[in-house]
Amino acid sequence: MKNINWWDRIIRLCMAVVFIELAFFWLDGVGVILLYGLGAVLTVTALIGFCPLYKPLGISTLSENSKQLGKVGVILAAAVLLILLFAGSYASAFFSRKLFVEEFNAMNNFYKQALFQTGQNNRDKAVANYEQLVSGYSKFEKKYTVYQPYAIKGDSKWNDDLKKIEGIIGGVHDNVYNGDLHQAHLTLEQVRPIFQDVFKRNGFSMLSIALVDFHDAMELILDAANAKDPQKVITLYPQLDEKLKAVEQVANDDEIQAIRKNLDELLKLAQDNKIAVFPGKANKLKSSFVKVYLKRG
Repeated sequence: MKNINWWDRIIRLCMAVVFIELAFFWLDGVGVILLYGLGAVLTVTALIGFCPLYKPLGISTLSENSKQLGKVGVILAAAVLLILLFAGSYASAFFSRKLFVEEFNAMNNFYKQALFQTGQNNRDKAVANYEQLVSGYSKFEKKYTVYQPYAIKGDSKWNDDLKKIEGIIGGVHDNVYNGDLHQAHLTLEQVRPIFQDVFKRNGFSMLSIALVDFHDAMELILDAANAKDPQKVITLYPQLDEKLKAVEQVANDDEIQAIRKNLDELLKLAQDNKIAVFPGKANKLKSSFVKVYLKRG
């Protein structure tokens, strides 16, 4: 005997879609099993129109006055479910991938600095950046060993590669602190091709990695420009310039050159203290970046 009405059933189906998407794209471990289970229960009860939990509690959303959805109601309900399914899946895939790349870039910045300072034979700075790398990589490895976002889901080599990189980073400890910095530099170089292979086999482009890294720094200079703070724009420019150079090493076509043009023009405006036109130029910089990122990021 049914005890839930059509609106109850639709809400259950919507919740089931949300739970399944959360489990698939965002969670790991026990949370995945729990949400998949809840999603399955909600789906079944919605389809059969009966909730076993309602019966002992004497609850029913079904009444003699309950109306059928009608053709319009069915169409609207189907539209909502499809939007949740497809838009939710697309957004989850996009943002879980973006978060993964951002966290990789944060860790990778420590790696690049440690690599640079060992190459410069600068012991104090090499040690400081190496310690940041060890800490940053440990957090990254701990999270992504147990949780694989959709972008790398099913990569059978992923965990082995993480352990291999852990061994490389740990293996240079003695040389970084009191040994041969040049040898430490050469050993750390072995990390780069491992990650390059990871991104290649999982459909990432190195351009997308560089663009996300550039974006985080760009937001700071955009805030400074919109606040009409020329000195902060000038101060932030070198960092953003370096990250844009990383983008240009991967690709440097007309669209990338438009980003460069807008960034350099923003710096020139700051140097000339032409703060009135800052917001407009900031919008042009952001627009030129978004155009590239949406197409190729």
